[in-house]
Amino acid sequence: MAYRADDARREMLEVLAGATDDIGVALAAIGAAYEQIADQRTADRLEEELFRPVQQAYGKARRTHDGFARRHGLPTGTFEQASAGVPSTGVPGFLDVALEAIERADTALAELQDSMRPVEVGDAELRAGLAEVRELVGVLPERTRAFTRTLGR
Repeated sequence: MAYRADDARREMLEVLAGATDDIGVALAAIGAAYEQIADQRTADRLEEELFRPVQQAYGKARRTHDGFARRHGLPTGTFEQASAGVPSTGVPGFLDVALEAIERADTALAELQDSMRPVEVGDAELRAGLAEVRELVGVLPERTRAFTRTLGR
């Protein structure tokens, strides 16, 4: 039984690490988009509506990952600086990269929650952390699409 629980914990940690990496990609892409926006009002809106919530989700995902790993004697994550993509794609291209990464992260976290593995290993802090990250990223696809639609107006 302990071996199965350890395997499940490692698997969950890998899924959470992958989702965290995807959120990191979104964060880098939105940061790169911000750098290309000439209009300060639009840049401020991007920061408020997208960058800060993604930054919060990334931080929460990392803390959730590292806390779960420490509680179960597993290695913590080594997260690297994510690539934002190619500058020639411009702001819309960066936002597309961010949107795809956010959707991948949300899907991975939803599947992890739906699998009931977090309940089976009995880690309430992991369940709470996953729920918080999903709440933060859940609104981001629509916000990103809405921002992209109004870009340049």
